[in-house]
Amino acid sequence: MRLFSGSAPEALAINLDGGRYPLQLRRSKQARSIIVSADTVKGVVRLTLPTYASEQQALRFAQSKADWLNARFAEAVPPIPVRDGSEIAYLGEPYVISWSPEFSRTPVVVDDEIRLGGPAEHVEARMLRWLRTQARTIFAEDLEYYCARAGTELPRLAVGDARRRWGSCSGRRSIRLSWRLVMAPPHVRRSVVAHEVAHLTHMDHSPRFYALLDDIFELDRRVADRWLKKHGRGLHMVGADRQPPLAD
Repeated sequence: MRLFSGSAPEALAINLDGGRYPLQLRRSKQARSIIVSADTVKGVVRLTLPTYASEQQALRFAQSKADWLNARFAEAVPPIPVRDGSEIAYLGEPYVISWSPEFSRTPVVVDDEIRLGGPAEHVEARMLRWLRTQARTIFAEDLEYYCARAGTELPRLAVGDARRRWGSCSGRRSIRLSWRLVMAPPHVRRSVVAHEVAHLTHMDHSPRFYALLDDIFELDRRVADRWLKKHGRGLHMVGADRQPPLAD
């Protein structure tokens, strides 16, 4: 069986143990070598190429990493559906989504359930919108707390869904946080917020930065870091629409 197929970058695919996965090629002036990554959420293999590299070089490089790619997709967390009867986390605790036409359209936490009504086909959209709204409110409270501890002014807050960063801080005094952190345990979420607040003073990861972070964050940031490393992929799979491998 051929490892690759297709005549254009968007049609290329690589054959792995789990089937054929689409290949996405991108050229970058900053790249100094070919970089391959496995997007286990979308089910795609991505290749970043220096401007001087040929497509065939990229394909051969991907082939040389077949074992590594197989391992990444094999350990991938399956998508977690957001529908009636599904279990998701909120503030680090598990809740079952319970839908009934008699319930309010706005989700409500009742014991170990998150109850909501409205059209059954809109359960996922409504739940994800509610989680984003809750995230913004909770993040704003966390941000105010840690800015007060750090003695810095409140920055602008943006809530997004970045794949590679849980949070970021710009030089324009703006902090962006992933809404998915609202599903993590509170100490994990708060460690990310504290981390970005510390960046308002030190835009690096110098000893001064970590000294400030350890001063304003009340718990052990390393414990939170380990939790995200172990469970972070699961947060990204909530409501994910991962495509199955291509058919031969």
